[in-house]
This record gives sequence, C-alpha cells and structure tokens, in this order.
Amino acid sequence: MGIGELTVEDLRCLRGVQLVLHPRHNLLWGANGSGKTSLLEALFLLGRGRSFRTRNSERLIRHGGSQLTVFGRTDRTPSFAVGVQVSRVGGTVARINGAPAATLTELSQAFPVQVIDPAVHKLLEEGGHRRRRWLDWAVFHVEPQFGAAWTRYTRTLKQRNAALRQPDGDGAPWDTELTRWGESIAAWREQVMRLVQPACAQLVQRLSGLPVELHYRRGWPADLSLLEALQTSRDRDRLRGATQMGPHRADVLVRLDGRPAREVLSRGQQKLIAIALTLTPVELLADRAVTPTLLLDDPAAELDTIHLERFIAEVNRLPCQLLSTSLHARGGLFSAPDRVFHVEQGAVRPV
Repeated sequence: MGIGELTVEDLRCLRGVQLVLHPRHNLLWGANGSGKTSLLEALFLLGRGRSFRTRNSERLIRHGGSQLTVFGRTDRTPSFAVGVQVSRVGGTVARINGAPAATLTELSQAFPVQVIDPAVHKLLEEGGHRRRRWLDWAVFHVEPQFGAAWTRYTRTLKQRNAALRQPDGDGAPWDTELTRWGESIAAWREQVMRLVQPACAQLVQRLSGLPVELHYRRGWPADLSLLEALQTSRDRDRLRGATQMGPHRADVLVRLDGRPAREVLSRGQQKLIAIALTLTPVELLADRAVTPTLLLDDPAAELDTIHLERFIAEVNRLPCQLLSTSLHARGGLFSAPDRVFHVEQGAVRPV
C-alpha cells in the first residue's frame, strides 16, 4: 500500500518533483537544507492531511506561491490515487480516487504513514494530544467505524461547548449524543491498547532494556459512565466554557517504576521509547496485511552505536515501505537501498 508515483508542487523548496518510489527502501541523500525533510513532509501530508513539523499547513506553501499540491498513486493493484491541496484561501482539501474526501482522516485509510524524526521524543515530553493521535492512528485501522464516530463526537463536542458559553446554556441537550459516540471511542481505544501494550513493552525492552509501562486513561473517572461524568462536571464545564470530561481528554501514560518516563529518562532514552511507540502500530498493521510507509528523518540523531544498531535491526525486519534521509549517497544504516535519490536545492533526481 506504499506510494509508487509521487508528484509535489510548491511545497517549501520543492517546486516540481515527480518520483517513482520503490515499494521497499528508498534513500534520499543531500546536504542540509536541500529539501530531504520537505519530501518526507509531502508524503506525511498525503497520508495525514498535515505536516509533522508544523500545525499550520499554509507554512508549507513555497514562498511567493498561493497553493501547494501533493499527488500520489499507490503501488498496489488496483492502484489508489490520493491528492492533497493546501491554498492560502481555501485551506486543505483532499481527494481519494478523484472524489472529495469528507474528512482528512480518510487519508489514513488510503495511505497509512508514520514518521520518526529528531523530534520524536516529544511523544513523551508533550501533552496528551500527541499520544491520543498516536493511539488513534492504530484504532482507525483496526476499527473501521472509528473515523466516522470521531467526526461525529468532535462535531457534537463543539456544539456542547458553544452551548456552555451561552449565558443560560448548560450543554445538557448534547450529553446523550456525546455519550453515545464517546463511549464507543473509548471502548475501541481500550481494545487496541490491549493489542499494543504487550508488543510495545517487548519492543521497548529490545531497544532500551527499560521496563516501561503504558496505562490508558480514558478521559473520565473509571467508576462513572460518560453521561454521569458530564452531569457531575456541569458546573465546572459552564465556568470554563468547555467540556472537561470525555475521550478528547484521554491520555496514554508512559511510566517507569511508577513515575512519568519524561521525568526520569534522558533525551536519548525518551527517543528510544518514542521510537518503540511509533514502530508498534506499524508492526500491528503489517500483521493485518496492511503495508504502511515509514519515514525516517535523520534516524541516527542522539542514539549511540549500540542503540542505533538495535533500532536498525527492528526497522529492517518490518514489512513496510521505507524512506530514509542521509547526508551521504551511501546511508549505511539500514539494508542496502533499493532506490536512491539525490536532493539538491529543491530538485530530486534518481541516482
């Protein structure tokens, strides 16, 4: 399910790029600032509808341009076409096989993609939104109804929050609908966490030797239904003008000896844990006959020789399409690349 044909127009320094990618290992090499990471951003945008480096997609548009376009065709038979356009006026729109995507989450179904970059440690350091996004990417592929349920939940949540901000509003008319979708979302997340936890613990152990534990917190007290939680928090919700309970407040706690991992681990150790978290759902999808694409940007950063070798071994055994960046034509980290591209001043050519 990887991308075979890729076209990029006006994304950062990439003005007009057309590539034919290999279904296994593709190496992108070039000097710093040449556009290697921008090419990975283009692929991530194609599968997620956003960049992994910025939340503002308009910042991806080439300086002086009005819009960017990324188009890809999968290498499976029959092929699958995916396109994303970001404009300064119309925002982000996506098309799948020529038809408009109802939501950007549909892109993940068409083109599943994950990234490991120098900022991967933020998965542990920052707030729960990153870890929710990590978990939901896996849930989306395991439970087909998840995407639609999440869209309906977030739409209802916005309506409830708007009602809470009214002078006499309390959000109660939206509680039943929010509960209906919210409890389904939490149940699916818990189901996937049961699949992910043992595999992730084993991978963390192989990479780092650390006895890390993952704990899913669903976003409201375990002894209450979501409807009961919404009712008990109504006064606080009204005071803050926003709903304080629900799956939008969920988190995956990463602990070591009962303490938050980010408080006791070095940056390098955090990166190893975050790498394990990222690779685990890729492995989960591969077990379900889905071939995701894995993007590796400067994979050796902050890893010593021993842990880098362990990381390389884990990546090499994954049945996925791989794109890795390097300063040199012979990357030397992973298995010999099946296709090599030289990136220079925004131009990309096969070697």
